[in-house]
Parts: sequence; structure tokens; C-alpha cells
Amino acid sequence: MGDSGVSFEHDEETRMIIDNLEQFIDQEVEPIQNELGETYTNPRLRHETDGRIVPEVLEAIQEVRRRSAEAGYYAMNLSEDVGGGGVSNVTWYEAKKAVAASGVEMAEHVLAGPEGPKPLLMLAEGEQVERYLEPTIRAEKSTAFAQTEPGVGSDSPSMSTSAEKDGDEWVINGTKQWITNGPYADFVQVFARTTPQEEVGRYGGITCFIVESDEYEVSSLNNAVGAEGMQAELVFNDVRVPEDRVLGQVDGAFYQAMEFLSLGRLELGAEAIGHAEYLLEQGAEYANQREAFGRPIGKFQQVSSKLAEGRAKTYAADSAGLRCAWKMDQGESVIEDASILKYYGTNVFWDVVDDVVQIHGGNGLSEDNPFMRHLHMARILRIVEGTDEIQLNTIASEFAGL
Repeated sequence: MGDSGVSFEHDEETRMIIDNLEQFIDQEVEPIQNELGETYTNPRLRHETDGRIVPEVLEAIQEVRRRSAEAGYYAMNLSEDVGGGGVSNVTWYEAKKAVAASGVEMAEHVLAGPEGPKPLLMLAEGEQVERYLEPTIRAEKSTAFAQTEPGVGSDSPSMSTSAEKDGDEWVINGTKQWITNGPYADFVQVFARTTPQEEVGRYGGITCFIVESDEYEVSSLNNAVGAEGMQAELVFNDVRVPEDRVLGQVDGAFYQAMEFLSLGRLELGAEAIGHAEYLLEQGAEYANQREAFGRPIGKFQQVSSKLAEGRAKTYAADSAGLRCAWKMDQGESVIEDASILKYYGTNVFWDVVDDVVQIHGGNGLSEDNPFMRHLHMARILRIVEGTDEIQLNTIASEFAGL
């Protein structure tokens, strides 16, 4: 029979990258985490009283990012001409999943996240490339994506942050909230309305500016469950930036950002599935070892069914993730696919971690295991990069025109 044109077999490059990435986590990342010990694993010791990450942990995180960049992993999904690795979206998806499935908490910093170079930053031109893009790819600088506001979440076009032209400068005023890496970024990519909606429509009139850390105020930390110490409220009070700090096109930032939204949803889906796979392994191991009433608890149908359902859901979610990544590599639209993956993958993660905690009983509630951290993470992943409700709205719109 002929080739059907569809394959789930990884090419040699992908297999090699994932194998080497797993070794990198074992040999480079886990020792750094172990050296910190409880300072890293205990949230009470990992943060200052105001919620900020303590300096020694922050330095360790930055060291992991730098080593990963030197090894060629950190931003390997970006093009080679700017210092990336040029790997496919399928390879990037598998790498994100493998990092999450490793069970090493600090491994989440191995591959670029919100603090790293995202496709929007690839619009950098002229001096922006040398000053912002390239150092971020090398993990020498970190950034943040400042779009969400205190009164505006998913309805981002209704933002109140504004930027007005004054000579050869732009003057930015407004407040952004829940900005991941906001407390530690060297610069942020801030979205501001530059032309009123009534003149250009709901999605036009928004511009992205590069603003450096000494030009805005970190007013408070938003210690969201699952992202403690990582998010902050940023205040822009008559911040003046020159014209060469505009990233991309004036009035075109919302459209530009939306072009890259599917990648973020692919990444979060991959992370959610990886975490779910790790948790299922932990649950299966415990169910085979822990005995009650004279036999392993996994022999009881109530326990085995939880593991079987989790395995089935994770398997299906992973298939959706691979299809989404493959379609991205083919240059096809994946608006619906990415929303399905983000919605389903993060809800599978939520269901799996809840069941694994239940399987462990009282032990599942202890701070001495990773389950509470995963439970917190699973909850926040259903909010960021578009809530469950936004994903369902998108699916309904793409599928049924509703």
C-alpha cells in the first residue's frame, strides 16, 4: 500500500534533540535545583515577604536559561539567522512536552517562555535587533508581554493605556496587570492605543512599544496561584520613548500579536500534556506499591479507572497537539486547532492532577510532594493565553460561525 501522507514517527533530528534535552535536564538543571534544596522547592523560602523571588533562586533561574541558550535549546524554535535553531513546530511541541514531563521543577526555564523571545519580537528592526532581540535569544536579557489591564482581561482591544505622539517621541500612560516576568524584565513590550476605536475600528489603532525597566514602575506583585512571584502590575506614567522603540507597525500591533497567538496556545497545550504524563507515571507507581486491604490499591477499580481515564484523555490530547503542530509546519491556519488543544489539554491536566492527588489520599496533600504545585499550575493554565470560555467561543466561531 502507498504512503498515506500522515506519520506520527519522529525524524532523527527530533529524536536526537529530545534525547539530548532530557540529558541536559538531568546533568545541568537538576543539580542546580538540588543545590538550592528547600530554598527552591519550598514556596515560603523561595519568595520574599512581598512575593518577589529571592536573589539566589533568581540567579539560578537565569543560569539555567543561559546554559540552555549556550547548548542551543532555549530559543531553538526561532530562525537560525537571528541565533535560533530553526526547528519545526512539531519538534518544539515535543520539546515543551518533554521538559514538563521531566518532573524537574526548574526545567520549566530551559525553553523560552513569556520572558523569552516570542515571534512578535522578531519584528525588531535596526538597533532593536542588537539591543533587544539577540540578547534575549541568548538569555542575557529577559522581557515581558504587557497587554492585560486591571479592568480589561480577554477584551484587550478595550485597553485604556494610551500613547500620544509629541514631536519625535511617544508619551505612554496607563497600567498593566498580571504581567508575567514583569518584576524582573530588562524591557517590556507594552501595548497602547494610539488611535481611537471610532477612527480605525475595534482592532486597529493599537501599537506595541519597547519600554526599558528603568522607565516604568513595578507597583505591586500579583501573586496568582501557580505563578507566585512571577507577575506584577506595571505603571506607565508619562513614559517618553523615541520613535525607534515602536515594535512593528504603528496601529497594527493587535493584528500582529494575533498572528502569533496560536503558538502560545500550542506551547501551553504541550506543557499541560507533559505535566499530565508525569503525574500519571507517579500515580501508576504509587498505585502498584501502596497496599490496602491486603493488595495494591491499583487493583481496586476506583483507582485503576482514574489512571485509565487519565491515560486515554492524555493520549487524545497529545494527538491533537501533534496535529496542530504539524498543520503549523504546513503553513495552514490553526486557529481552531490551537484553541481545541489549549482548552482540552489544560482541562485534561486539571482532571489528571486532581485524580492523582485523590489516589495518593492524605499523602497527596503534603508539601513534600509535587502535587500541590501541579494543582496550582493546572488551574492557572486554564486562564492564561485565553480562558476556557474564550477558547470555546473561538471554536464555536471557527466551526459553526457562531
